[in-house]
Amino acid sequence: MTQANVASYPDTKNQDLQAYLLGLISVAAFAMTLPAAKVLAGDLSAVQVGIFRSVIAAFAAIPFLLIGRAKLPNRSQLKRMLLTSTGIVYGFPILTALGMQYVPVSHGGVVLAALPLSTAIFGTLITGIRPSRMFWVVSCLGFLVVMAYTVAMSDVSDIYVGDLALLGAVLLAGFGYAQGGALSKELPGWQVMCWTLVVSLPILLPASLWLYDGETVANLPDIGVAALLFLALINSLLGFFSWNRALALGGIQRISQLQLLQPFFTFAFSIFLMGESWNWLTPVVCVVVIVLVWLAKRT
Repeated sequence: MTQANVASYPDTKNQDLQAYLLGLISVAAFAMTLPAAKVLAGDLSAVQVGIFRSVIAAFAAIPFLLIGRAKLPNRSQLKRMLLTSTGIVYGFPILTALGMQYVPVSHGGVVLAALPLSTAIFGTLITGIRPSRMFWVVSCLGFLVVMAYTVAMSDVSDIYVGDLALLGAVLLAGFGYAQGGALSKELPGWQVMCWTLVVSLPILLPASLWLYDGETVANLPDIGVAALLFLALINSLLGFFSWNRALALGGIQRISQLQLLQPFFTFAFSIFLMGESWNWLTPVVCVVVIVLVWLAKRT
């Protein structure tokens, strides 16, 4: 082993550690997406939730770009940001809100369990980086474990209309995550998300003005306002600062597998915030998923 290789080994380990820590922080934030969208389901339409959260996030992103003196993206980057926006500015916010109008949060976790696999597939298509065959075996196994868990916990026997919306959300989010992660190789992750939101304003702003209903917004309960602000500022903005950075540092395919832990974060939040009870199955399955994420990292 050369001196250069010896010197770079600790840097690689530190980079991996940073990537996984940032990824975990992001997944914990994203785990509140469905509960927050569910809170708003009775007060705002799915399109209102999706557009309002994105336009609030876009205006909140402007000061970050100004203070950080971010350079304008070039034409190629701008085109890819517009592609990214189809997934994480429009598609995922609107379709998850639509899904929450039809299905319970627990059932939504069944469909969103496919998100890590979707992200990994789009990451491979976009970057051209092909993980090993064993990675795909571990990834599919993790998906099946989480889906089996969520089906067992949700007690679902019927097919809901909302499944189609959530499946669309999975596909568009996987595409958007992969595009954003690839762009974060060229620009800081926070700039990728901020610019993606800001370049969407020519559509978001007129759409939000058209959808705005003063009486409906004024009558939003405090918990509804808090849910909308959380979706806008955390899920649509700050959460992506760490997520895009994690994808760039650790690789889209590997870091995407951390999303397998998202249902368990959601369950933990439901215990501490909503008083739901613990059960023996959750920690056991969570340990299995952690092992699978570790194996995905090693392959």
